[in-house]
Amino acid sequence: MTTSQREKAVVDAVPKGLFIAGEWRDAHGGRMHGIEDPSTGANLTDVADGNAADGVAALDAAVAAQADWAVSAPRDRGEILRRAWEIVTERADDLALLMTLEMGKPLKESQAEIAYGSEFLRWFSEESVRVSGRWSTAPNGATRLLTMKQPVGPCLMITPWNFPLAMGTRKIGPAIAAGCAMVVKPAGLTPLTMMALTDILTEAGLPPGVLNLVGTTDTGEVMEPIIRDPRLRKLTFTGSTEVGRRLVEQSAERLLRVSMELGGNAPFLVFADADVDAAVDGAMLAKMRNIGEACTAANRFLVQESVVEEFSQRLTERMGALVMGRGTEDGVDVGPLVEAKQRDKVAELVDDAVQAGGDVLVGGSPGEGAGYFYAPTVLSAVPTRARMFREEIFGPVAPVFTFGTDDEGVAMANDTEFGLVSYVYTRDVSRAVTVAERLETGMVGLNQGVVSNPAAPFGGVKASGFGREGGAEGIEEYLETKYVGLAL
Repeated sequence: MTTSQREKAVVDAVPKGLFIAGEWRDAHGGRMHGIEDPSTGANLTDVADGNAADGVAALDAAVAAQADWAVSAPRDRGEILRRAWEIVTERADDLALLMTLEMGKPLKESQAEIAYGSEFLRWFSEESVRVSGRWSTAPNGATRLLTMKQPVGPCLMITPWNFPLAMGTRKIGPAIAAGCAMVVKPAGLTPLTMMALTDILTEAGLPPGVLNLVGTTDTGEVMEPIIRDPRLRKLTFTGSTEVGRRLVEQSAERLLRVSMELGGNAPFLVFADADVDAAVDGAMLAKMRNIGEACTAANRFLVQESVVEEFSQRLTERMGALVMGRGTEDGVDVGPLVEAKQRDKVAELVDDAVQAGGDVLVGGSPGEGAGYFYAPTVLSAVPTRARMFREEIFGPVAPVFTFGTDDEGVAMANDTEFGLVSYVYTRDVSRAVTVAERLETGMVGLNQGVVSNPAAPFGGVKASGFGREGGAEGIEEYLETKYVGLAL
């Protein structure tokens, strides 16, 4: 089988419809929309394009399945997740190729996401049997206090394009474990991986109606009626802060349980005593994971004056050595950005930084030819008035800013509306703890460039959202606490 034949076979194997009440079906009116290969701009395939009626049908199915699913055995729910993890692991190569074709990232990045994303299925398969309440005696001894945990109920999940598997599994995993039915709306740019995952969960034994998938290009039209429906109990969204704010406003009418994982503007602080080699290694991970198209991507490199020149030089060498190309090709480090709009935004932010006085050390321009490529870029002497100090880049661009004292570095790091993650490089334990405590972010990476872990709570503060995904905290987002007072 040739490379092109295998790519076609992997795409063709994925169902292209809506998944409602345990069946794949066409969208109303037979509407379809195209999925593009961002490395070439060519059409990969067409998928169903749902409308508002399809969304309501999906919620109908989730509501119908909720009661039975809520009282199903926790062990049974866990075994379904465990089987799904095993199937994903067995088919990792095909899933990684599918992801690369629709999203653009190099195969090794897709393979890493499959490994990471599938772990949420395994983690929550184990958490399903650990849901528990408590029993206590009232202070006056006259009654007993019982608290119990119960599933929230039907959930709406809106997932982004940048991590097509992992952003789904870390919502779907705890929902299944807790006993919640759901409607999933995958990103219009990258729905194929989620369609494949839906098929896998069905194969693993998930009952009809527990997971319903509605792909659409009319997100507002299809999602708003579901959000305003009194039968929905929870909304979870990963995406931009701008869209998140609108969704929270809509959810307020029904006082929905809401969890939001929104934008980031991650500072990467390098102090004078840092191991510069280790800091550059961490910088490459924090910046170039997923081609920089990640809310956790280091957005601002804040480097203390005495080491800024050395750090910038070594980072430039590493970024300049990266190979750019189609993600399916051997030896490629950097694939295309997901669409022309994203590439143009990156170019606009780089041009703004240069006009503000920044210097281009490497890169600084879009790639040539077909596809939405942008060269790995390092900028030095970037002033804080540049837009990229405030705005999320979401691309392979590393702007370096300079600070003097520790207080100045922390103040620069916190000078943003966002608060998802920070990275800190220092060999001083006291400084590490103190700085970590002062940083206004939900997560901190100390001498490491990757913080995401299924066993840890993922989430931010300020305009980066609220709620946590992963860890023991992740399943709590899908559980209500009920108190029962027992008279003796």
